[in-house]
Amino acid sequence: MPVRDPGWWQAVNPPTTPEGIIPFESYVIREKGKVEVATDACAECHTRVMADGKVIRGAQGNVPFAQMFAYAIRNVPEKTPAAPFNDVFYAAPWIKPDPSLPLGGGGIKPFHDHLASLPQGVNPRQGTSLLYPIQIPDLIGVKDRLYLDRTGLEQNRNIADLMRYDAINNFIQEITSYDGFIPNNDPGDAKLPDAKTQSRDSDRALYALAMYLYSLKPPPNPNKFDALAAKGQKVFAREGCPKCHTPPLYTNNMLTPVEGFKVTDEAKANYRIMPIVVGTDPYNALNTRRGTGFYKVPSLTGVWYRGPFGHNGEAATLEDWFDIHRLDDKYVRTGYRGYNLKSSAVPGHEYGLDTSTEDKQALIAFLKSL
Repeated sequence: MPVRDPGWWQAVNPPTTPEGIIPFESYVIREKGKVEVATDACAECHTRVMADGKVIRGAQGNVPFAQMFAYAIRNVPEKTPAAPFNDVFYAAPWIKPDPSLPLGGGGIKPFHDHLASLPQGVNPRQGTSLLYPIQIPDLIGVKDRLYLDRTGLEQNRNIADLMRYDAINNFIQEITSYDGFIPNNDPGDAKLPDAKTQSRDSDRALYALAMYLYSLKPPPNPNKFDALAAKGQKVFAREGCPKCHTPPLYTNNMLTPVEGFKVTDEAKANYRIMPIVVGTDPYNALNTRRGTGFYKVPSLTGVWYRGPFGHNGEAATLEDWFDIHRLDDKYVRTGYRGYNLKSSAVPGHEYGLDTSTEDKQALIAFLKSL
């Protein structure tokens, strides 16, 4: 990472602490006299710099990862195909046509330019989509979550599950066979790499990481439970929110199917599935490597330090999320706008949208107090 390059600072514009520290990365010395910048650690995406410069470890991060990625490929010749980059991170060729092709099937310039346009708080994570970058999750309280990933891709029954998830996500996915498609391989090469040439984190390291994640605590909440928040708690109950966002975790730890997905009897027997479809955009659940046909019900604790909101960070604030105008196709999104879109609806999860302005203000005050 070229942190001494003035051009990098101008293009990436990373949030910093009052001391000028970028808390997402670390200096590492592995050889005497050689200083390196460590990247792609968990802390990169799960660290947040607040407006006052305070740092929250484990939170929904606001690292400008997409801009870093874009800067790294800025000098690739414009006529270069985007496919080599797209295949490693996003391609899903078993779906016909491959849903990643609008960007991944062309040249590198549109691929680069779209990366550079993404807002902080979302991430073009491997196995998701550059067209639908995913909202970075909050890891504070992960011990109490029964499913991991936006789509509930893996269960979280015990510390071993969390260790396994960490190991798999540390670039093992790129050497995984998806019915013969291996992201790191050349096109058509379905041979898995020799296990002797590969490595992963040790069980000791994974256990230590999981224990650290378990230890994460939220910072003191400046939003007090006052009279307005108490009114909002009543709105929360009246609108039926506790059915999905059940106290004290403010999630029922269940999965909700997306539109167009048929839930099998086997899935019903083995997983915690709600018979409710909330109508949010199904893309990540159906058209990516991490797709399961479901989204997990997120916890609402700590929303005061999070944002943007929605599966793809479409709404910059809670006020935007509860704006009924977001259901209109002419709505201009305040977070991630979508590929080549000037306006677009943010569909689904219509709970609370038709309440009065006063009730919305109270509801948001309550949510920020959690």
